[in-house]
Amino acid sequence: MKLKKLIAASSIIATSMVAQMAYAAETIKVGVLHSLSGTMAISETTLKDTVLMMIEEQNKKGGLLGKKLEPVVVDPASNWPLFAEKTRELLSKEKVDVIFGCWTSVSRKSVLPVIEELNGLLFYPVQYEGEESSKNVFYTGAAPNQQAIPAVDYLMNDIGAERWVLLGTDYVYPRTTNKILEAYLKAKGVQDKDIMINYTPFGHSDWQSIVAEVKKFGSAGKKTAVVSTVNGDANVPFYKELGNQGISAEDIPVVAFSVGEEELSGFDTSPLVGHLAAWNYFQSVESEENEKFIAQWKKFIGDDKRVTNDPMEATYIGFKMWAKAVEKAGTTEVDAVEQAMIGITVPNLTGGTAVMNANHHLSKPVLIGEIQENGQLEVVWETPDTVIGDAWSDFLPSSKNLIADWTKPVNCGNFDITSAKCSGQNF
Repeated sequence: MKLKKLIAASSIIATSMVAQMAYAAETIKVGVLHSLSGTMAISETTLKDTVLMMIEEQNKKGGLLGKKLEPVVVDPASNWPLFAEKTRELLSKEKVDVIFGCWTSVSRKSVLPVIEELNGLLFYPVQYEGEESSKNVFYTGAAPNQQAIPAVDYLMNDIGAERWVLLGTDYVYPRTTNKILEAYLKAKGVQDKDIMINYTPFGHSDWQSIVAEVKKFGSAGKKTAVVSTVNGDANVPFYKELGNQGISAEDIPVVAFSVGEEELSGFDTSPLVGHLAAWNYFQSVESEENEKFIAQWKKFIGDDKRVTNDPMEATYIGFKMWAKAVEKAGTTEVDAVEQAMIGITVPNLTGGTAVMNANHHLSKPVLIGEIQENGQLEVVWETPDTVIGDAWSDFLPSSKNLIADWTKPVNCGNFDITSAKCSGQNF
């Protein structure tokens, strides 16, 4: 009798476990890993909403593989170690099939070891410093050759800049990007005395002395430009102080890599008019796809005044590509989806086509926009065609011979073309 009871109990437990597994498999879980509080919430909250909008749209079409998509939203709170903890929670506890998230490179670097250890899949939607390619990450934001380098070329060739101020928030993205830009400027013949570099912490608010130094640096009789990798809510007091000290775009133009329509919507834009931003998308671009996207966003968010921006387009492209790759692979299994992603194309929002390349980076157009009084950006320059994102910079000795190619026979994130060897590391 005891044996029969034990067998019966075991049967009940097994049946319960099977039922739970079947229930878990009824949905495809989508992790959303964006800061909803802290210094980066000004930028990241919108991307959380963008992912939710894309999930809603996909579910209205019937989901994927006959299953509904289920969002799992967490708040890493602009806390870089917490990004890693939340990633582990999403993959180990929530069993998500994919993660859309991160903004800063320090948050992505925090997540990377975890997502590689647990074989997760991350779509990263923001411009970054390059010098990385992971099999578990798709980089839908701009690499330096798709934003920073073209911006400097524009300032040098079209504006006539000869002196350079590189201002950045003190973390990996600005420091690495500025290292690349410094090498690039020197290769163009710019001398050390004509390059000023300064870093400030996240959330920095006292810009008076730094802006005064910029003003003094720009008074040497050579056209001076500021290349800004200042990130998050520190941009608000920075631009305000430019206005306070009477620095106009005609005097010292600023080109920003982290300021778009969303950030500008919280500014008094009058002192910013004429300053610049370099991205791969602006809301002001006229195309049928963009018109539909803007209308979809405003309806979803319930506010006609809300704007769109570049990281939203990068999120949109990444989500569309992931959905196509899942359908192509017939599964959400990471290794199958990763291979299916390569070569996937979707319409971008600027009227062209986004292509996912073998290095896990997109082909994207590059746009320079001028800030207008209404907080929008008017395109003043653009590349004639899309530019393939370069995972490794051609201007740093340590990486100029490296390529990333996640197809056979290379199947490596940092393959040295001179030695024909893979270092075995992704970053």
